[in-house]
Amino acid sequence: MISKRRLSKSENKETLMEDASKARKQPLSKKTKESYASNEVEENDTIFVRLLKTSGLILKTGDNQNQLAVDQIVFQKKLFQSLRKHPSYPKVIEEFVDGLESYIEDHDSFRNCLLSCERLHDDEASMGASYSKSLIKLLLGIDILQPAIIKTLFEKLPEFLFKSVSSDGINMPRLIFSQLKWLDRIVDGKDLTAKIMQLISIAPVYLQHDFVTSLPEILGDAQHADVGKELSDLLMENTPLTVPILDVLSSLQLDTRFLAKVRQLVMDKLSSVMLDDLPVIIKFILHSITATNALEVISELREKLDIQHFILPSWFQASQIKLKSKGRASSSGYQEDNSPNCVMLLFDILKSTLRYEKVISEAWIKAIENIAPESEHQSFDLAMIFIIYSTNTQAKKNIERVLKNKIRSGCIQEQLLQSTFYIHFMVLKDICPSILLLAQSLFHSQDQNIILFGSLLYKYSFNFFDTYCQQEAVGALVTHVCSGNETEVDTALDVLLALTGLNPSAMRLNAVFVKGILDYLDNLSPQQIRKLFYILSMLAFSKHHEASTHIQDDMHLVVRKQLSSTIFKYKLIGIIGAVTMAGIMATDSRSTLTQRRVDLSNEQCKQVTSLLQLVHSCSEQSPRASALYYDEFANLIQEGKMTPETLEWIGPTIFNDFQEAFVVDFCVVPEGDFPFPVKALYGLEEYDTRDGIVINLLPLLFSQEFAEEGGQMTSQEPGQKLVSPLCLAPNFRLLRLCVARQHNGNLEEIDGLLDCPVFLTDLEPGEKLESMSLKERSFMCSLIFLTLNWFREVVNAFCRQTSPEMKGKVLSRLKDIVELQEILEKYLAVTPDYVPPLANFDLETLDVIPHSSSAASAKNKKRGKIGGRKRKADGSKAPSPDTLSKEDNSECDAMPTGRSQLDKELIGKKVKTSVSLQNYSAFFREMDIEVFSVLQCGLVTKFILDTEMHTEATEVVQLGPPELLFLLEDLSHKLDNMLTPSFTKRNPFLKNKGNRNIGFSHLHQRSAPEIVHYVVQLLTPMCNHLENIHNYFQCSDAEDHSEVGGPGVKAQEYHIMASCYQRLLQIFHGLFAWSGFFHIGNHNLLYSALEILASRLKQIEHEQSLEELVSQSFNYLQNFHPSIPSFQCGLYLIRLLMVLLEKSTAPAPKKEKIASLARQCLCRVWSHGEKEKSSIFNEHLHDMLCIYLEHTDNVLKAIEEIAGIGVPELINSPKDASSSTFPTLTRHTFVIFFRVMMAELEKTVKGLQAGTAADSQQIHEEKLLYWNMAVRDFSILINLMKVFDSHPVLHVCLKYGRLFVEAFLKQCMPLLDFSFRKHREDVLSLLETFQLDTRLLHHLCGHSKIHQDMRLTKHVPLLKKTLELLVCRVKAMLVLNNCREAFWLGNLKNRDLQGEEIISQNSQESTADESEGGTSSQMTKSKATEDGEENEASDEEKEQYSDESDNSD
Repeated sequence: MISKRRLSKSENKETLMEDASKARKQPLSKKTKESYASNEVEENDTIFVRLLKTSGLILKTGDNQNQLAVDQIVFQKKLFQSLRKHPSYPKVIEEFVDGLESYIEDHDSFRNCLLSCERLHDDEASMGASYSKSLIKLLLGIDILQPAIIKTLFEKLPEFLFKSVSSDGINMPRLIFSQLKWLDRIVDGKDLTAKIMQLISIAPVYLQHDFVTSLPEILGDAQHADVGKELSDLLMENTPLTVPILDVLSSLQLDTRFLAKVRQLVMDKLSSVMLDDLPVIIKFILHSITATNALEVISELREKLDIQHFILPSWFQASQIKLKSKGRASSSGYQEDNSPNCVMLLFDILKSTLRYEKVISEAWIKAIENIAPESEHQSFDLAMIFIIYSTNTQAKKNIERVLKNKIRSGCIQEQLLQSTFYIHFMVLKDICPSILLLAQSLFHSQDQNIILFGSLLYKYSFNFFDTYCQQEAVGALVTHVCSGNETEVDTALDVLLALTGLNPSAMRLNAVFVKGILDYLDNLSPQQIRKLFYILSMLAFSKHHEASTHIQDDMHLVVRKQLSSTIFKYKLIGIIGAVTMAGIMATDSRSTLTQRRVDLSNEQCKQVTSLLQLVHSCSEQSPRASALYYDEFANLIQEGKMTPETLEWIGPTIFNDFQEAFVVDFCVVPEGDFPFPVKALYGLEEYDTRDGIVINLLPLLFSQEFAEEGGQMTSQEPGQKLVSPLCLAPNFRLLRLCVARQHNGNLEEIDGLLDCPVFLTDLEPGEKLESMSLKERSFMCSLIFLTLNWFREVVNAFCRQTSPEMKGKVLSRLKDIVELQEILEKYLAVTPDYVPPLANFDLETLDVIPHSSSAASAKNKKRGKIGGRKRKADGSKAPSPDTLSKEDNSECDAMPTGRSQLDKELIGKKVKTSVSLQNYSAFFREMDIEVFSVLQCGLVTKFILDTEMHTEATEVVQLGPPELLFLLEDLSHKLDNMLTPSFTKRNPFLKNKGNRNIGFSHLHQRSAPEIVHYVVQLLTPMCNHLENIHNYFQCSDAEDHSEVGGPGVKAQEYHIMASCYQRLLQIFHGLFAWSGFFHIGNHNLLYSALEILASRLKQIEHEQSLEELVSQSFNYLQNFHPSIPSFQCGLYLIRLLMVLLEKSTAPAPKKEKIASLARQCLCRVWSHGEKEKSSIFNEHLHDMLCIYLEHTDNVLKAIEEIAGIGVPELINSPKDASSSTFPTLTRHTFVIFFRVMMAELEKTVKGLQAGTAADSQQIHEEKLLYWNMAVRDFSILINLMKVFDSHPVLHVCLKYGRLFVEAFLKQCMPLLDFSFRKHREDVLSLLETFQLDTRLLHHLCGHSKIHQDMRLTKHVPLLKKTLELLVCRVKAMLVLNNCREAFWLGNLKNRDLQGEEIISQNSQESTADESEGGTSSQMTKSKATEDGEENEASDEEKEQYSDESDNSD
């Protein structure tokens, strides 16, 4: 049958082809007939005409419609009966059809038969349709005529296929084909389907499209499968028909498997389709998706769909965006004309589908989430994230989660976001509000990378979208600025600043929104105020600032108002704003010098100088305001924003003011009733009594204190200038920067200030410390703080001088700083509530209080005096995370400033308090980043000259360990602040901000890459120091200096070197852990840093790859491990190696080495001040153990070694002893080991795939073996709670015990389902061991209830629920393996940790039942030898069920 049908089809197809070729060669000619009148009726005696007339239809000639005198249904019924009752039936049908064929040979008659009939007496038709059918359609509605009529039509059709449309505009092929639509019944559907497909194969393309799209309207449901198969075959042969075929297939009722095949066929052709066809193709693919295959289809679709190929050429031209040529900068004219509309249509289809099809939306999110980090994410992925976020409100949280994870992992970076906006900006423009909403949500994150991504969304939305979107973006950023969250405010201001630089004209249109922030200045920090005024100044004083005069007026108004305030908080705003404005005005005047008239530039210069004079006059009566003005002005000079004219004006003024205020002749004896004898100390040169200068510090400080007490501040003469020692360091900074700028860095004019002495008194307290009054101790503390800040600024000024003389003096000043810090610690230890004079003046409030750890500082409401103003000093305030990082706290607790605690321990002084100067960091002047060039100094020869400038003697100066530690600590804090993201807590609105950045103002004027570049230049000297310290400890170990029992000086030096070691490792770790290395623009910095480390092992002769450099650097650093002096140093070294491991492409050997080094640290006896009871050591031990278990190749073996070897050694050792294998494992640290082992065990088994029945037998055996080891480790750990029953251990058992059981349910039970029959003994052993463990968990639940420990009982319900699930799951496994009869239930007794029965009312009543259950258990055990796995499992299930049933009491 099939072969005959195909043969017939082939023959018919050939006949149709012959007819069509004849039609092409020779057009059909009308049959010549006589012309009838327009209203004449067809008179013919054929049976065809007679039967039609008797049935009620009159054939008309010419252009007139055939007339139907009766209802259409009546006509069909009469004609059917006439044919059926005709004497020559069924031959009459053939005669009737022959008559029809003869009649329609005339073109006009055929046309009339295809057009609708004219109905007569419509008002009498009671059952008629609302429209009139054609004669052909009426005949097709009669079953006995339909096959013959269809055959006639298909024989007639080829005559018109290649004929042009007639003058009346009627397309005959379409008109003929339309007769087949919407028939009530198809007599022979298969034959009709075959004829249609044959016709489609020979028809012109434009008719093929129409014929294909008409198929759903012609064929019935029974023919859908056959048509679908034919269309799929045609789809493979005829690409131009892809769109109509897919459109039809979407409308047919087809089998899902067949649709899947077609979908795969279409998916394979995606790369070669035309853009015009793409929307329909995507629509078909999406509509053919089911819930089971959604993820698979979407994943394949996103891989093969390359929209960028279509829209790059045309949309770039349309948007006038210029990009670099990518090799396919041109496209066909067809694509260029239509691609934007087609792409918009495509995305409209995607939006509609995602909005109403939740399955597809979730699958698309999952597909993007499942993209491997090593795979390349496409701009289309990011565009789809934005589209789903805008169309599906229920998926917003999920989208945010996926996007944040991608940003954290580095998969989505700025380059991808930029290309997404470039390529898809037409689509993204319509969803701009949703993009801004997403950016707002990302701004609320605490991850710096996520916040940065949110800022980029604002930036690109502003640059790519229209004015409305720009206004919305600026409004949202202004809202962030006023939010009160410090991180949000800083990032939003940075974005506004970047937008102002990139597109000032567009920002100027939105300046009114930015100007509104001036009403919220109270809520901004000084650094934020500085940014805001910088933005407004750029908008107001730009080249075309004639239209921005209103901004200038408002800014001048705000500045003058704030400067005139008597409240320092507002005066600070005025000073910062005015100086920032002056800097922008001066920069603009310099840039316009060659473009505008010189007199205009001079006018602007006058405005700058007058504004600075206003600030100077408004701040000179307030020492703190003056100091702030000096610092702000100095920053402008350092940034190069001051014109030469301004410097010429300010230079002599600052020089004279400084000299008059703070410098006196050496021979001048200070006059006054001072409480201490005044001496000129810390001079670096021998001065004659008639020569030299001195810094007049102590008299100025005394006069200030005296003035405050005597109330003379208010009675000061109006013209007299106030001189305060607070201004000494800021004024000098301004002076030296001004001199350096004018003389290209040469400071010869002021080099006398480097070695000149200072008027002080004997600072060494000695025995008089305890006898001094509180006022005297406070005075001495203030004097030392001011001296330290003076020396710090001196070192900042002269550290870049190249002469050996200057270098030697700078090193001497560093030694003076270290010496003074030691003295200061002694004073602060007995003055706990003392508040020092400020050194950083850009602070919002006066409440900057040092965090003291002394017990005596618990008093509240103590007052300190600074600059004539009193402020509260809450000494009991604990260090906050904003001020001190965890590492800083660890330093303070373990080794404050590297020496102070050692001095007190070794020398034996009984001081009740411990002081760390790190808690007072806000009261020290900031060290410039250039100071660390001193690290490059080796031995410096300093020449001592006589009075005639001849060399009298030489002195060799070098950087000693104390000075090295001082510099390394400061550099470490700077890198921690600059390169480590700050996760500060959200501050409430209208509240003060955190003070994490106090003391880093100058540092923040530089970018992170600049800091990294500078530190990379210091790597060579730091490696030298690291190697020297390494050699020192190797020599110390050789001399058996491992115990701190030697002389005090030796031990002190040992610990200073250990602190230097630790700080160097911290600096290296902070540098290489910088996230900015992932940015492509910073790769050269990473290469440079790695080359320096790699070159320490061997000379680099040729350019090496990143992996080679990482490997050599890794080998270089791991060589330092044997000389590590402390556990903390070992942790930092391993963390540093882990950072390098992240950058390696072959991490396996390095990972094993890290695990080996971590194990060595755990197995080493640490005797250098490591306190196992301290929280710092516990945290480090926790981190080290996690590193070991995460990097070892066999976690289960490592856990078994610790729990099976180390813990028993601990149990059998004396009370204060430790494990011999793991000396770090003691009774105090056991809970840390236990918690980490339980967590890593749960994490390991959770990551193990469950496997499937299709896996090989070997895989099943390996996984069973793995789970046996995991359960054995779990059993060892759980049983340890019988020995160590402290609350932390029990808490760990409850928490991670439940998680382990959950992992067992999800990962192991599916494995047991299909491994039960083949490996029943292994399964029995596994379940038996696990049964005992869950029984212990049941006992732990009872223990928690009996002791009513709320901290433990909160975990009991979840654990019970999990154990119940385990019972049901094992029962399901038995049923699956036809062992249902082996499952039965019993009861267990409630017991405590030691196995003792817990007596309760219910348990007493059910004693008999429990004993029966126990007997049944034994019976099951004995029966297990016969029935194997079923009964063993039933015993296990009985016990598990009883765990839960008894606990339900």
